[in-house]
Amino acid sequence: MSEGGDIVGLDTPPRLAVDALLDDRGTRIIVCCGAGGVGKTTTAAALGVRAAERGRKVVVLTIDPARRLAQSMGIDSLDNTPRRVKDVSGGGELHAMMLDMKRTFDEIVESHAEGDRAQAILDNPFYQSLSAGFAGTQEYMAMEKLGQLRARDDWDLIVVDTPPSRSALDFLDAPKRLGSFLDGKFIRVLMAPAKVGGRAGMKFLNVGMSMMTGTLSKLMGASLLKDVQTFVAAMDTMFGGFRTRADATFRLLQAPGTAFLVVAAPEPDALREAAYFVERLAAERMPLAGLVLNRVHGSDAGQLSAERALAAAENLEYGGIVDQESGKAGLRDAEDSAGTGSPALAEDSNGDDADDNGNDDVTVDGITAGLLRLHAERMQVIAREQRTRDRFTSLHPEVAVAEVAALPGDVHDLAGLRAIGERLAAGVPAGA
Repeated sequence: MSEGGDIVGLDTPPRLAVDALLDDRGTRIIVCCGAGGVGKTTTAAALGVRAAERGRKVVVLTIDPARRLAQSMGIDSLDNTPRRVKDVSGGGELHAMMLDMKRTFDEIVESHAEGDRAQAILDNPFYQSLSAGFAGTQEYMAMEKLGQLRARDDWDLIVVDTPPSRSALDFLDAPKRLGSFLDGKFIRVLMAPAKVGGRAGMKFLNVGMSMMTGTLSKLMGASLLKDVQTFVAAMDTMFGGFRTRADATFRLLQAPGTAFLVVAAPEPDALREAAYFVERLAAERMPLAGLVLNRVHGSDAGQLSAERALAAAENLEYGGIVDQESGKAGLRDAEDSAGTGSPALAEDSNGDDADDNGNDDVTVDGITAGLLRLHAERMQVIAREQRTRDRFTSLHPEVAVAEVAALPGDVHDLAGLRAIGERLAAGVPAGA
């Protein structure tokens, strides 16, 4: 902390040049990743609006179940098809869509299986459960949809809002997990009876599979086991494709035209998750553009430290802690000279206190002391956030950072997204 009371971080990270990133035509994909609840959706939408209004043709892919993105962009609803956003100024275009996990899975089946087989898969109860809620399916389908959008080449920039996972790393891990499941030993064992023909196949099924099938029937239920086996038989020719496409999209994420933005809040858990993700991206050789630190608090009165504000509040609340000469006590001297003995309020024509709410305890000094205490709390929050940021920066001094000021409420319209985009480009919170 400086002598004047300003809070100074121990480490000043390089500033993230958001506009330079958006203006670079070599940047084709921006992935906003991070833990849940840190503002990824708003960040992705704001980046999309700013890029479009700077001349890019953009599509924003969100995975936000709250559907706030559609409302803020003036669209009735978002679905698995990109929709044009109106009222975007500048020379670019903005489209937005929200991932429909099951519909994306259905599209994969329909495009890689013939009519009857595709319908059999779509009607299979196990497939319906898998496509709607298998662990990692949403993250995998986000990768699938990203690959589809990039292959169409209709947009020169794709902004991806990653799923609201428990862990930010789920976005990178889930495609491999699902691919391993579909290509794994369990699936191969279930496929084995169908691949061995005639009596040999029946003998294998009756002898080699009887013990395992009995165990699985107890664990899964006979009906579910049959659904799984039917699903596996129908999907046999498609399993390799899942792994191939996942690998292709993974390579796309490693390509020079991709930029990852790790989004976090200035809280220990969120920045710890961000640090893990930064390290994982480095290990996977994926291009990191920087860290977006959302909901950062600042103050336009940073020269007044928390300690000084609290001391002043105590002087007002408990007069006499610090001697005050005449002329520096403000209203107190004037009121004491009138013989009140304590700060008083002006009276109205009826002789009542000016506080129309009937609260005789409200005084100018009391209000001022309360505001000073609020300011002290704000300065303490700022100091805590900067200490947390400095811990991250000491671990990853090379990571560029853009700090976005905390807003009093949620963003509900295009103007709000523009305001967030301006804060992103500025890279520092208000009052910093």
